[in-house]
Amino acid sequence: MDQYSKEPYDHLSLPSSDPFQSPTRWWSKETVAIVTGANKGIGFALVKRLAEIGLTLILTARDLERGSKAVESLKRQGLFVHFFRLDVSDPASIQAFVSWFSQNFPALDILINNAGISYNEIGENSVKQAERVMKTNFFGAKLLTQSLLPFFRRSSSSSRLLNITSRLGSLDKMRNPSIKAILASKDLSEEQIEGVVNSFLNDVKNGVWESRGWPEMWTDYAVSKLALSAYSRVLAKRYAGLGLSVNCYCPGFTQTAMTHGKGTHTADDAAETGARLALLPPHQLPSGKFFVWANNNTATFLDSKL
Repeated sequence: MDQYSKEPYDHLSLPSSDPFQSPTRWWSKETVAIVTGANKGIGFALVKRLAEIGLTLILTARDLERGSKAVESLKRQGLFVHFFRLDVSDPASIQAFVSWFSQNFPALDILINNAGISYNEIGENSVKQAERVMKTNFFGAKLLTQSLLPFFRRSSSSSRLLNITSRLGSLDKMRNPSIKAILASKDLSEEQIEGVVNSFLNDVKNGVWESRGWPEMWTDYAVSKLALSAYSRVLAKRYAGLGLSVNCYCPGFTQTAMTHGKGTHTADDAAETGARLALLPPHQLPSGKFFVWANNNTATFLDSKL
């Protein structure tokens, strides 16, 4: 889900030729990628595209049956991927997944935090499920990332962390000046981000969230994505020059279950650009950027500092 932001962006264009057949191709079958929330939608499309071009893929989903069906669907297309049930909102599930990963794979090259939920219809703005949204979209993604950080392969091609986020969670959507100042600080910390999220949850609990300057559209979802983008910025700064690139990607208004099939483009379109971002050549790979889907047909997307 996405809404256009007033924040200025610079255009960043990829080569018009197929980057997956490029001489700058750095990956192989030994390159390991994890995509969360991947039994359908953008996550499934990302797994499919990355598997098609020769990476080793781990598809995760919180529902065992749906995840297994997704893997079988790919198998019928000649694509073989690994599957493990993972509910990112459950710390025990994350622990079990990381244990399984460490026993079966030597290292991790790409993590795409795609798992995300919203309980609002388009045009609605309920916060009844705010705590569950935060557990999945922010706290879960953060804990999974922290748990997998020791396994990233530090190499000349750089490991990649790509967080799927939204312009609904852009900083310019925050109308509370004190909270906006905290999140815009160059010295922002993880503790401050969690403090902002907990402040929002307290406002929800006390029934005052509408008057506290939080984003006006899909508020709980927007705050969760705002927090995830802020956390990405903290990580990008921490790992600068240390072989780990951290970026965010807003796939735009995509036709998925979350939007009930409404949108300007398909999940395959969004995944094509997402895959290109994840596989940028090392010499073109930035960190600390917020990418926004623009027009997949021209391989052009928008780019801004987080």
